[in-house]
Amino acid sequence: MSFIKKEIKKNTFGVIVGNRDVFPTKLAKEGREEIIQVLDELDFDYLILTENDTEFGVVETYEDAKKCAKLFRNNKDKIDGILVVLPNFGDEKGVADTIKLSGLNVPVLVQASSDEIGKMGRDHRRDAFCGKISVCGVLNQYGIPYTLTEQHTCPIKSEIFKNELRKFDKICKVVKSVKNARFGQIGTRPNAFDTVRYSEKLLQFYGITIEPIDLSEIFGRIGKLDQNDPRISEKIEYIKSYTSTDVFPEEGLLKLAKLAVIVEEWVEEKELDGFAFQCWPSIQDNFGVVPCAVMSIFSEGLIPAACEVDIAGLVGMYILEAATETPSAILDWNNNYGEDPNKMVLFHCSNLPKSFFQDTKMTIHPIISDQKGGEVSFGAIQGRIKSKPCTLLRIETDDLFGEIKGIIAEGHYTEDKLDTFGGFGVIEIPELQDLLKRVCKGGFAHHVAASLTKAGGIISEALTTYLGWNVDFHNQNL
Repeated sequence: MSFIKKEIKKNTFGVIVGNRDVFPTKLAKEGREEIIQVLDELDFDYLILTENDTEFGVVETYEDAKKCAKLFRNNKDKIDGILVVLPNFGDEKGVADTIKLSGLNVPVLVQASSDEIGKMGRDHRRDAFCGKISVCGVLNQYGIPYTLTEQHTCPIKSEIFKNELRKFDKICKVVKSVKNARFGQIGTRPNAFDTVRYSEKLLQFYGITIEPIDLSEIFGRIGKLDQNDPRISEKIEYIKSYTSTDVFPEEGLLKLAKLAVIVEEWVEEKELDGFAFQCWPSIQDNFGVVPCAVMSIFSEGLIPAACEVDIAGLVGMYILEAATETPSAILDWNNNYGEDPNKMVLFHCSNLPKSFFQDTKMTIHPIISDQKGGEVSFGAIQGRIKSKPCTLLRIETDDLFGEIKGIIAEGHYTEDKLDTFGGFGVIEIPELQDLLKRVCKGGFAHHVAASLTKAGGIISEALTTYLGWNVDFHNQNL
């Protein structure tokens, strides 16, 4: 049994260790040794000057900067982010010149090592606290965006800095992923859903390419499939094993398998990172199935699939997946939960990845079957979402202002009692009513992308600092 699944790739960092010779140079030497130890421990790939390139393999002078920049420039296709490490005050010009001369346009993390109260004499005082402010000031002058650690200073070998590296790794992945994203659009949006309109031109400006295909072409390719194609039987077995469901309508299962074969073939052909699907009403009228289960399987394999041709929603799903390396889903901001102002019901009918659910089953579609009949609506995924922390993200292309905007919120799925259908969960978010006002006033769609991990800070930093999107992080100051 097989199904396409995205491979997670490691990032590579370019490392600049700063030095200023009026401060203890041995601290710079030790700092370089420490950052190498930490990166090896965390299994990150990196490029750093050797001690044969410059004194101690650190950067201080313009000549040092040129050597480091050349190293980075020669490996520009490998480097996903730059680490600036300040074991002492450092040289702000050396750091800024290195980045400028390298020509790299990647995220930059600035670290400064902490002084110790008992080591404030001439031989041990670092002054990296002050040096970091200097470096950041000059990076600003050069127009180079950068990320700061939560604490102004922290030891290189501390758990605090190791966590900063892990977060920065995810920031780099979001930025790189978005700048090179390729998404498919299967069919047109449902006529009733003006809410999911989007600007393909704005997305392309930020590096996001859309490859459209008409739903009739998908049906045509399915019609040309050899009935004995082994991929069909493979997909049948995969779909049967995907949930705890043990009874399947034979015709509906066969159609889902054929659909999966063709969509997978098209995704590989176009090298797509995800797709949005016209999941109603044409596919029921002209093919006799709902695509939810197939979309769920793709999303579970880290190739996000958005319903109702919501390309902007798909962008949100993809960003969440890049930030967490876990599956993402798309849901409706759907219902209040009783009288609790900080709880609501998130729902879809549904194509959520199975890892979202406490338990799940494959059924006829709970809504479409009422309109068109069960014989043409098999393939929905239903169940309750696990009680876990989560991040919500809605992205929009704002044609009126020529920008991409977004809203982020973190919350927690609860175990509150709820008896309903589809894919659903009760979520608690602080100051929810304020969030909903901003969703409505901001002109955001009724869909929202979701992940079962907290990643709001990572996403906010990636989208605002490095992509220049207008993003509102609801929890930032709560």
